[in-house]
Amino acid sequence: MLSRDMWHKYAIIYSLDVETFMDGNNDGIGDFKGLSQRLETIASLGVNCIWLLPFYPTPNRDNGYDIKDYYGVDGRLGTLGDFVEFMHQAQELGMRVIIDLVVNHTSNEHPWFHSAQEDPDSKYYDYYVWSEEKPEDADEGMVFPGVQESTWTYSEKAGAWYFHRFYKHQPDLNISNPDVQEEIRKIMGFWLELGVSGFRIDAAPFLIELRGLDAPKDTDKYQYLKEFRQFLSWRKGNAIMLAEANVPMDKVDEYFGDGNKLHMLFHFMLNQYTFLSLVRQDASYLREALKNTPDIPNIGQWAIFLRNHDELDLGRLSKEHREEAFEELGPKENMQIYHRGIRRRLAPMLDNDPRRIKLANSLMLTLPGSPVIYYGEEIGMGDDLSLSGRSSVRTPMQWSSRKNAGFSSAPEDNLIRPVIKDSEFGYKNVNYADQSRDEDSLLHWMRRALRARQECEEFGAGNFELIDVQESAVLAHRCWTDEGEVMAIHNLSDKEVSITLNFDSKVDHLLDVLGNKLYKPEDGARKLTMEAYGYHWLRVI
Repeated sequence: MLSRDMWHKYAIIYSLDVETFMDGNNDGIGDFKGLSQRLETIASLGVNCIWLLPFYPTPNRDNGYDIKDYYGVDGRLGTLGDFVEFMHQAQELGMRVIIDLVVNHTSNEHPWFHSAQEDPDSKYYDYYVWSEEKPEDADEGMVFPGVQESTWTYSEKAGAWYFHRFYKHQPDLNISNPDVQEEIRKIMGFWLELGVSGFRIDAAPFLIELRGLDAPKDTDKYQYLKEFRQFLSWRKGNAIMLAEANVPMDKVDEYFGDGNKLHMLFHFMLNQYTFLSLVRQDASYLREALKNTPDIPNIGQWAIFLRNHDELDLGRLSKEHREEAFEELGPKENMQIYHRGIRRRLAPMLDNDPRRIKLANSLMLTLPGSPVIYYGEEIGMGDDLSLSGRSSVRTPMQWSSRKNAGFSSAPEDNLIRPVIKDSEFGYKNVNYADQSRDEDSLLHWMRRALRARQECEEFGAGNFELIDVQESAVLAHRCWTDEGEVMAIHNLSDKEVSITLNFDSKVDHLLDVLGNKLYKPEDGARKLTMEAYGYHWLRVI
């Protein structure tokens, strides 16, 4: 039996951006006051952990990921006092909070970078990565191809070139510098003291590059992950680190270690093959991705997701499969981004078909790991492709059919981003209030599914095994612990299929958790007819 201290094994995570969630002071920008007003609504979904996107002081040229102060709250969003009050209320409702730790880079407006540019003898000069000459590989390795021009930019003040894996206004920190590592520990310690339960590590693969030009060649670039983990364990024993690391499966063990590095990784590979399977109506790609997922330490966990605040990255699919996914999920050029991804939300990609949307969410909730839900997905929000880049999926939460979708009573021109209003996904057609009153809505289904997921902890904390049902369109698997066993069966096709499940003779009954129906296997087998895009969650009793 797993310890309840390993809460991340039982987590259902809800991801949101404070500035687009709820405006509490009616200036057109979401804030901690507004978020606090909506905490009971989040808790009512069945969520037990909130992941906050960056809320620190920022020039806001990259959705808050360009940070100029790691120890504060952006004034537009409130004060540290408002954050502490939010934390108190979340804990009262039984929800943990994790926050973004963005330490691959800072804003070029951070005081550290100002000092570095102005004085090469300043200790902060070595906080960044510099070169007197422009490196030969300056035009390689850009994260945002087609948007970025280089990974090195010349600073007139410093008289040198500085490295930036992302935008030029985000100079990379020199992670090989012990002083930088100490600063990171201070940042973590500060927010742990204010009650957070962990950190989502932004851009983890780039964070560990150790690009400092004086970094010893024999340095173990993953070693500092152990040191951060040790620091975390001493400061708050059950705090966790969840890494954004879109890496090949043969690199996974470098991040988990022997259970002494990171606690969680987003399963990007499984995410991409989930969409490929949905597009091709063929579960074999999902099965293959699951088979190729390496074993991880007992304390480790995968974060399972469908959509997030970035593009749907399909870069690890073959070119043929990626083009096929583009054609099905985002066929127009303005739906695609960076030659690898799609900048749409889930519902539009699946043609707003309730059967396919529920099927996809059912997969997310039952694949082995902890589900991560992006705000607005519980009501099937759409996207605004008129907005630039990844802002298309970062529009304000649609709470009601009232002015500005109930997000804010400020004048429309003052909103942080426009609400969606002129499509089938406009707030008068898709909003929380209307769906709350409609028992057939996606919101009601999500509430029911999330509560069922809480009762089926084996999906998150149990052992995993695929079940062969001799049907290419169907994914079937089981998860079990010493205390119970559950199964999930999903038909990815638009046609009805029949399958046979074979059971041990000890199985007396099967409870369909979502359908509240009891089955009794006959002669050790059970035939199931799966409707188009159908699914079953079965508990062995």
